[in-house]
Amino acid sequence: MSETTSAAEPAAPHRYTAALAADIEARWQDFWDADGTYEAPNPTGDLAGDAEIVARPKKFIMDMFPYPSGAGLHVGHPLGYIATDVYARYHRMTGHNVLHTLGFDAFGLPAEQYAVQTGTHPRVSTEANIDNMKAQLRRLGLGHDKRRSFATIDPDYYKWTQWIFLQIFNSWYDADARKARPISELVAQFESGEREVPGTRAWSELSEAERADVLGEYRLAYASDAPVNWCPGLGTVLANEEVTADGRSERGNFPVFKSKLRQWNMRITAYADRLIDDLDALDWPEAIKLQQRNWIGRSEGARVDFRVAGRDEKITVFTTRPDTLFGATYMVLAPEHGLVDTVVPAEWPQGTKDAWTAGARTPADAVAAYRKQAQSKTDVERQTEGKDKTGVFTGAYAINPLTGEQIPVFVADYVLMGYGTGAIMAVPGQDERDWEFATVFDLPIVRTVQPPEGWEGEAYGGQGPAINSANAEIDLNGMEVDEAKRTVIAHLTERGIGEGTINFRLRDWLFSRQRYWGEPFPIVYDEAGVAHPLPESMLPLELPEVEDYSPRTFEPDDADTSPETPLSRNEDWVNVELDLGDGVKRYRRETNTMPNWAGSCWYELRYLDPHNSEQLVSAEAEQYWMGPREGQPHGGVDLYVGGAEHAVLHLLYARFWSKVLFDLGHIASNEPFHKLYNQGMIQAFVYRDSRGIAVPAAEVEERDGKFFHQGEPVSRVLGKMGKSLKNAVTPDEICAEYGADTLRLYEMAMGPLDVSRPWDTRAVVGQYRLLQRLWRNVVDENTGEVTVVDAEPDEATLRALHKAVDGAGQDMANLRFNTAIAKVTELNNFVTKLSEVPRSVAERMVLLVAPLAPHIAEELWRKLGHSGSVVHEAFPVADPAYLVDEAVTCVVQIKGKVKARLEVPPAISDEELEKVALADPAVVAALGGAGIRKVIVRAPKLVNIVPA
Repeated sequence: MSETTSAAEPAAPHRYTAALAADIEARWQDFWDADGTYEAPNPTGDLAGDAEIVARPKKFIMDMFPYPSGAGLHVGHPLGYIATDVYARYHRMTGHNVLHTLGFDAFGLPAEQYAVQTGTHPRVSTEANIDNMKAQLRRLGLGHDKRRSFATIDPDYYKWTQWIFLQIFNSWYDADARKARPISELVAQFESGEREVPGTRAWSELSEAERADVLGEYRLAYASDAPVNWCPGLGTVLANEEVTADGRSERGNFPVFKSKLRQWNMRITAYADRLIDDLDALDWPEAIKLQQRNWIGRSEGARVDFRVAGRDEKITVFTTRPDTLFGATYMVLAPEHGLVDTVVPAEWPQGTKDAWTAGARTPADAVAAYRKQAQSKTDVERQTEGKDKTGVFTGAYAINPLTGEQIPVFVADYVLMGYGTGAIMAVPGQDERDWEFATVFDLPIVRTVQPPEGWEGEAYGGQGPAINSANAEIDLNGMEVDEAKRTVIAHLTERGIGEGTINFRLRDWLFSRQRYWGEPFPIVYDEAGVAHPLPESMLPLELPEVEDYSPRTFEPDDADTSPETPLSRNEDWVNVELDLGDGVKRYRRETNTMPNWAGSCWYELRYLDPHNSEQLVSAEAEQYWMGPREGQPHGGVDLYVGGAEHAVLHLLYARFWSKVLFDLGHIASNEPFHKLYNQGMIQAFVYRDSRGIAVPAAEVEERDGKFFHQGEPVSRVLGKMGKSLKNAVTPDEICAEYGADTLRLYEMAMGPLDVSRPWDTRAVVGQYRLLQRLWRNVVDENTGEVTVVDAEPDEATLRALHKAVDGAGQDMANLRFNTAIAKVTELNNFVTKLSEVPRSVAERMVLLVAPLAPHIAEELWRKLGHSGSVVHEAFPVADPAYLVDEAVTCVVQIKGKVKARLEVPPAISDEELEKVALADPAVVAALGGAGIRKVIVRAPKLVNIVPA
């Protein structure tokens, strides 16, 4: 084998091979650990360090939490970690105090499923997975401050997750102040009469349970009986964000049903405006901002009350088109709407059309049957079933507040509880779905906006003058849409039957899981069912031992089931006697656990002060690393790198928690992550046989552009890399074959960091050659001696060096690592052609490559006679004098055709360039003595001659 294709035995004893790389890498990794090379000092506290370093500009760089999988890493996983490491190393060398560390997001379903299958405690398997991942990551030479690492399953960590939950539980959102405030302040307002208690009684007249119910309507963390996404196949409920577009669980792909259960929720909707507005100041990809804005879904319109005919109830709707209210000819409730059971009469009213009843004997029968049918459909199916709209009449009528007419109230699954109020006023003249429903059920259609001339469509939802929109009190006819909206909203407000309002698509965050492997809630219930928070002195509340780790699961399609949690089976843990300040009493613990998102909502804060047992984080550390500053008005992490798939899960949740902690005065940063960068994915070819089953990619042969496995043809498509697809390549394999520095370079050189790219093991050798050439430019492969000379480089070498330094430095600062490597490669190839390598050039080359390939850089730096680590050496600085081209090429044209190319100084004047061009022999010959009518000069690159 050649030196460039593998780590074969070298012909020369000191050649850079995988064996030598492995020795170098292991030695320097040991040195970094022993030396504390990557330890970033805090301004105060137990991590306080060198005051001179703290005085430097800071840079807080983070990767998204990895989950410690039992399968370990494949080469796609470290892409972001290597990128942030290069970025962090570059900033250390440019004079920054850099905080870069990595913890583990270790609660969650995979470990629990493994526990169910094997009986192994989730902590045992998870900690073994963490140890394996740490070893794999260490081999890559990542420069993490290991003092700051932790896992979310550490009791010292989740003590503070529980503490944050209690801060949220003990707070409410003051809409007037636009911030969270302690719940005690709300209680004081009720007690003093400053705020009116809902209902007719005074605060002092309410029982403890009644007060708890009132406060539950305000708390930012609250338990309620509400529609949830129930997944029988997993035995747990899911947040909206954990349900796929086709109504199945993100994990396991089980059917998900709507059900009503008592669950913990986070009132994230209180922050909807701020979550949208504060995106503007964040340095995030616009695509991610757009996803968050769309998910939150802010829309302006009006709330309108429709009184139910003959009853005290009213149906409230939200509409973005209150100007069309005169055209509301029927109403629709979502099947899950709480009023459905209330408004249904015992019998069908006289005159009910057969088409409205679905053949049922009573309205209650019709509604019950329809609800069961709707329960099996996904939200997407309910929204996209075309013109075949379904529904049943409830038997109730509502009063249109502007026309005074009775309009029928239907239940239909094209209306969802997840948007607005779960009820709509149907205006078929202006809405296509309403038109389709009205057509099926023979309901009146009244246009309230004049369509354009020649309109041949059905419903018209565009702009135009109002029509058919007047009564004795208000006349909208002739008004354009915006004016009509303002007018009708003012009228509704004046009459007390509606008001202008803003609505959001965002729903409160479902925060309960029927799981064992998660953070226990620091909540207990008294005999009256009132929830009580545990005092801080009782934290952390640790998980007990249980005999069975699995929640009770059911047949995936069995919607008529409800959760049974593993914790509920440990009666000794569930039922306790505690003194919460008013004597010892019996309580029952919460038996749900927090979702796996809880620990990752705030981990950036714990990195700052990981050993603080008295505070979540010290004010000094948080202000120093994450506080607001110029260009970062909300504060936050300086660079956060991870996948775009977390746009509306982790990122939205973490922003919410940060804002609550900020409002309550615990932190100075209003946002967790100032700059977000989404790395692409490393993909790999998937080979499938005639049965569609993946075959091992390493065993596939290519012949004449076709692919074969064990002699049989197979198909090839580009897809994800993974164990199940039999195409995973581990970093351990590449490190063994070429060394970690080669792997680092290859992953950074494959293409732009934010673009997905295919893995090709055969191409890794290109970066291996780069490092071999770099080694040979400094070290004699036969003797091992340094070969550089103490001579001054010539001008051409200085120009090549400084251009590489300038370009690669700018590229590293802007995460363009592939082009930085291209510039390093170009310089290295240039130097390879020199008969002797000047020491000053070799040293700056080593410093230039140090962020990208740190192990070989450390070794060469030491061989060049330096005693310290290259990690904290200054990154080379380019001399501007050598960045200007020595000469540029000027094109000379006659009649638009190129006749000569001249090498001229970049600063040449128009006049001088004209003289040089006209004197050039090729130009003189081309003119052939002809006169010149005009000369157009664009120094230094173009001269255009127009003959007479």
